[in-house]
Amino acid sequence: MSTEDSIVASAFFLAIGAAVVWSVHSMIKQTRRKRASQSDAGKLGSQSQVGRAVQLKRYPLTVALIAICVAISVMSNMGASRQMLKPLYITALGDQGLSEIRAGEIWRLITPVFLHFGPLHLLFNMMWLWDLGRLLEQRRGTWFLGGFVLAVGIVSNLVQYGLTGFPFFGGMSGVVYGFLGYTWMQGRHNPRFGFVLHKQTVVTMLGWFVLCWAGLLGPIANWAHTTGLCAGVFWGYLTRVEKLQRPSPV
Repeated sequence: MSTEDSIVASAFFLAIGAAVVWSVHSMIKQTRRKRASQSDAGKLGSQSQVGRAVQLKRYPLTVALIAICVAISVMSNMGASRQMLKPLYITALGDQGLSEIRAGEIWRLITPVFLHFGPLHLLFNMMWLWDLGRLLEQRRGTWFLGGFVLAVGIVSNLVQYGLTGFPFFGGMSGVVYGFLGYTWMQGRHNPRFGFVLHKQTVVTMLGWFVLCWAGLLGPIANWAHTTGLCAGVFWGYLTRVEKLQRPSPV
């Protein structure tokens, strides 16, 4: 790895480290705040006026993910600077063996999800990341959201590269489609989830999915989209709440 690549990678890890520290700190404060509100349930007057900054702290990882995506997009001129993004692609060599990852650069397994190519690409993904990521962080917790992003992001990246051999792709879309699939299945099959996606939302996202595969929107990482959607659907369905068994007759 060149000196310039090392600087970019170091900056990325610093950003990730800061995001993790901030997320954990926010989680601790949120836990303390919940305990305090439970002990002072009667004192709700001043707590009803919650500022925007406090609202953001309720979804620390969602906010951190958006901040990292936006920061990388700005620094790379919306993905135009391929040299700057070189240490963040799944591979910069184009070899099927992923020699850089095997040499220890394991961050390349996940970093493509933070790369975006153009303002519309960024805006679309960040809009859905804010809506669906915030929903999952609220209902499943920050640690679940982090594990979900890692699992779905890594698998989507590997499938996209494995089936195309093209390393210069990126975007949060695979993870977003994972959010969609998980939320869709949980809403349909898990009454305790407490949220059902509107039919129009599902139709819109699936329609966009078809348009991407049809090639009407330019070069798209369609295998990442497909993998994320399938992973989310399976995850959401397999972890649904089992139906209560009726007591056996005596």
